[in-house]
Amino acid sequence: MNTPAQQSKIALITGGSRGIGKSIALNAAKRGLGVILTYNSNPGKGEAVAAEINDNGGKAVALKLDTADMGSFDDFIALVLQVLKKEWNRENFDYLVNNAGIAQRTLIKDTTEEIFDQLVNVNFKGVFFLTQKLIPLMADGGQIVNISSGLARFAFPGVAVYGALKAATEGLTRYFAKEYSDRRIRVNTVAPGAIDTEFGGGKGDEAHRQAVANMTALGRLGEAEDVGVFVASLLSDDSRFVNAQRIEVGGGIMI
Repeated sequence: MNTPAQQSKIALITGGSRGIGKSIALNAAKRGLGVILTYNSNPGKGEAVAAEINDNGGKAVALKLDTADMGSFDDFIALVLQVLKKEWNRENFDYLVNNAGIAQRTLIKDTTEEIFDQLVNVNFKGVFFLTQKLIPLMADGGQIVNISSGLARFAFPGVAVYGALKAATEGLTRYFAKEYSDRRIRVNTVAPGAIDTEFGGGKGDEAHRQAVANMTALGRLGEAEDVGVFVASLLSDDSRFVNAQRIEVGGGIMI
């Protein structure tokens, strides 16, 4: 990892304590970015990711954030400002990765209003209002990456609300890109395919995992690292003319 003196850009990554978010945080730090990552219910995991970055010559801070609790956002913003000033002597950051989310494992007939509302709050409403509140803290010319899902493009039983909300987030991406174009803030979507993580309560049995792998042109499930390294590469000026796009990182699933 680069030394702190080389860290000219800072990324804020929600849900950065495990899975894809953890991989994004680690790979962003390897590319010289300062990292603010968030966790919700497991501070130990969040602090462990930050410690791994710091122990390897990077700079990272882990903060608690419940993206379903819109009432906590103002306090979170104030804390981010404190961290930026203390750790980087800055008042803004450059990249926002909206990765935090929750999965769904209920058929439409079994989906209650409580399940529906929880999915909406975390996967869509929270993304909207957190982004709205964080954009004033972003540097002009920065970038937002919204993590979507291949389930916004293809359908499997049991994830109807989740997939529909990810499709909504992809639409929202284009609107944010349009309305903040005067500040040259680019907004893109990265949609992972079938990724072999614990997201959603488990990796499934081997037969199911192999069946999904067989639907993928590259013949395997993805790993968190496949997505993390790509998102980290997107967070640079190398992608300076990529805007309002949906990029699927799925190895060619369901083509």
